[in-house]
Amino acid sequence: MTNRNVKSLQGMRSGPARQRGLSMVLMAIALLMLLAFAALAIDGGNLYVARNELHNAADAGALAGARVLYTEDGSAINTGANDIARAAALANSSQGSPVEVTSVLRGHWSFATRTFTPNPSLATIDLFSVTTEELDADPDFINAVEVVSEREATPVQAFFGRVLGFNDYKVAARAVAYIGFASSLRPEDVDQPIGICQDALLNTSGEYECSVGRFIPDNADTGGWTSFEQNVNGSASANDVKAVTCEGGNPDELTFGEDLQTVNGQLQSAFQKLYDCWEAETEKKRLWNMTLPVLSCPSGVGPSNKLIGAVNLNIVWIVNQANSIDTRAPLEMELPAVDSDGTSPGIWSSSDPDGTVRWNSFVAEFQLEKPDFTPADWDSDPQETGWRQKSIYFLPDCSAREPKGKTGGENFGVLARIPVLVD
Repeated sequence: MTNRNVKSLQGMRSGPARQRGLSMVLMAIALLMLLAFAALAIDGGNLYVARNELHNAADAGALAGARVLYTEDGSAINTGANDIARAAALANSSQGSPVEVTSVLRGHWSFATRTFTPNPSLATIDLFSVTTEELDADPDFINAVEVVSEREATPVQAFFGRVLGFNDYKVAARAVAYIGFASSLRPEDVDQPIGICQDALLNTSGEYECSVGRFIPDNADTGGWTSFEQNVNGSASANDVKAVTCEGGNPDELTFGEDLQTVNGQLQSAFQKLYDCWEAETEKKRLWNMTLPVLSCPSGVGPSNKLIGAVNLNIVWIVNQANSIDTRAPLEMELPAVDSDGTSPGIWSSSDPDGTVRWNSFVAEFQLEKPDFTPADWDSDPQETGWRQKSIYFLPDCSAREPKGKTGGENFGVLARIPVLVD
């Protein structure tokens, strides 16, 4: 046998040995990769569960704190909101381990910048003569609660990750809950089947105005009757409106952004029932405070208008018949509250036998305007006068009132009761 043949035979015998060595290396690498994937799958899944539980805790805390961020009457920041948020978060656990709450802060949430700015202030911001956009940009408007929860003292234990040098994992979660203005309204959140048009509540700068009143005359665009029904065809009927007039408010929840069945013009049966309620409630001497739905009225009222919020206002007068102004014009009326504690500055009164004089004095005192924003004074021309048959005169309430409904509406002075998670 030649040397060449011997070397060839030796090469053939050494090939499988080298392959076996290479296979062992590849198996070791594959095993290491399998361990890594196992660590990723098992430890990652375990971390996902732990993080979700921490998120649940943070969400619960933020929502609980935001729900009580304001006092019951909406007039002030609740000093105990942070403690309530912390307690709600701590009531949760993560994989049997206590949740740690490392931060609870109240502050301002801006939708324009999608940011939360901590602010410990207890000062309340005046909601009147300001737009929703201006409030969104004001860091002193306290409207949100932030909660951070974590597992640091009891970190999430590693399983296969130990092979890769990880003994445990520290996990944290954060949530921000925002409380804004009333939108969707719970049953009986509004009091009467009267919808107020948005434009009747805004000044020429587009700001919500509470110091100037309007009225709802026949065929006007300041407001109209509603049946409280949503997403139905046709105008509201007189019988449906009368059935819910002075009967405790909306029987069902009203959904923000959906059409509310309305009707333009005057409904005698509903109007007479409302007039009788007003007379019995106030003796024509006291303001009649109530919460009403706010509608978008780009083309006037009816047969349906979109619900965009709620407003609290005072009905200051109702005219049933326009004739006999000398006997039907007001003689006295309490003045609206001057601040959030509900204090009234006194009584307006006039004993002048001339009803037009009394009416014009009443209009000036309560700053009542016609739909065209001119004073609602008496005028001999039926189309120009502010003294109209079957009309409801209202003045938005400048004092804080009980929050209503869910968050999501525009600023018409009524805060929401139910917050939403925003971050």
